[in-house]
Amino acid sequence: MKKFYQYCSLALLAIMSLSLASCEDEYIASSLEGTWEGYTHMQSYYNGRYYNSTYSYVDFTTDPFSFTSGYGHWVDYYSNAPWDYIANNIEWHVRNGVIEIYFVEDNYILYISDYRLTDRHFKGRVYWDEATDFEFDLVHTSSPRWDDYDYGYGYYYYAPSPNGKAPERPQRVLK
Repeated sequence: MKKFYQYCSLALLAIMSLSLASCEDEYIASSLEGTWEGYTHMQSYYNGRYYNSTYSYVDFTTDPFSFTSGYGHWVDYYSNAPWDYIANNIEWHVRNGVIEIYFVEDNYILYISDYRLTDRHFKGRVYWDEATDFEFDLVHTSSPRWDDYDYGYGYYYYAPSPNGKAPERPQRVLK
């Protein structure tokens, strides 16, 4: 009988640890929801040149059927490039405290695992691959919990050059 209680206690402990990790992921996802603006240090490579972003806009919308994932947009603005901005639809997930962001049009994933997240400020490091990471600093500018939030689900892409010709999409890179 004593062994039975030990096994039950271990099983209950395992179940509780899994549910607590899920609760933390749900809290992180809930805190992410909304619009964040600031600097992400993104770069783009186009036509043999590198361009640095000057400003970024990231929108996280929680999936109504999953409390730890969702979709949104990531827009990087440029002042010295042949285009005004590069934008992507994103799909994101929170797993064990790590935020995974998939860029739909460009087909790559970024990971955020070393960060500080409050209701107003999101700061930390983004990991592109094993060799590349960069710092970001974003401020929460709107939220679905605020009355003035605008749900914009439009398709985003990059702005063409002034003459209207852009033969290929610029590629985001990190140096």
